[in-house]
Amino acid sequence: MNIFHNIQDFKPNKNTVATLGTFDGVHLGHKKIIERLTQEAEKSNTESLVLTFFPHPRMVLQGNSVIQLLNTIREKAELLENIGLQNLIIHPFDESFSQLSAEEFVKTILVDQFQIKKIIIGHDHRFGKNRSADINDLIAYGKIYDFEVEQISAQEIDEVSISSTKIRKALMSGDIQLANEYLGYNYFITGTVVKGRQLGRTIGFPTANLKIEEEYKLIPLNGVYIVKSHWNGKEVFGMMNIGTNPTVDGKERTIETNFLDLEEDLYGKEMRIYFLQRIRSEEKFDSIDTLKAAIENDKIITQSFIKSLK
Repeated sequence: MNIFHNIQDFKPNKNTVATLGTFDGVHLGHKKIIERLTQEAEKSNTESLVLTFFPHPRMVLQGNSVIQLLNTIREKAELLENIGLQNLIIHPFDESFSQLSAEEFVKTILVDQFQIKKIIIGHDHRFGKNRSADINDLIAYGKIYDFEVEQISAQEIDEVSISSTKIRKALMSGDIQLANEYLGYNYFITGTVVKGRQLGRTIGFPTANLKIEEEYKLIPLNGVYIVKSHWNGKEVFGMMNIGTNPTVDGKERTIETNFLDLEEDLYGKEMRIYFLQRIRSEEKFDSIDTLKAAIENDKIITQSFIKSLK
């Protein structure tokens, strides 16, 4: 897949079939749309193209808006590539871009830059300055500039938006299994292993402390989770604690994983960790010994879960 970080960088070799949107999560509903796009491109001998924006338009237009997204830009690109997309444009969204009129957007970007043959878009999509144009305007421009507009049905669009909302709610309430069901894959986070307070190793459970650079990445509800990662070509399982470590008067929220069969020095290494199941909420225990006993129990649950996968 080709990735472009500016609309102007994209130079198509032939006509394109395109869609646009945030595609956050690249979940099962999004996957259907992208698969339709790639099939159409193959059928009509054109290139498939997704136009998305970063920062998220709401981050720019609603300055104080705190947005939590299911994917970082890099994660989203990888997921789209796995579906078979040929071209992804991640255009920087800013105030000046938001001022483009609907016709300017269609003529200068869709027609002149993308050489568009067909656009696949939702019935409720709005575009242009102040989001003034809708699907009917797009169909009218298609007749003027000779491109086809395929509408994604209201039902399918509702499914997509309901899925995104349900995934976010599920993760924020700790329901990993529901989130994974809607995503069609295990939710994951990507970060660098950094030095923490190293309290885990003093009680026999050394942890990899993950730092995620992207503040907008949605982190699931505090608690203990069964997780997995891939390291040196093998699947490794572990227990992850998300929270503030209240038993030892922690203040900052951390993401710490005790891997069951991985004893390498991971400091400075990038890891991607997948969520499989939630075990329990984070608790403040009366003593370190009680905490240790709880973690021992978490380990038993985790080992039992891993056995059930085999």
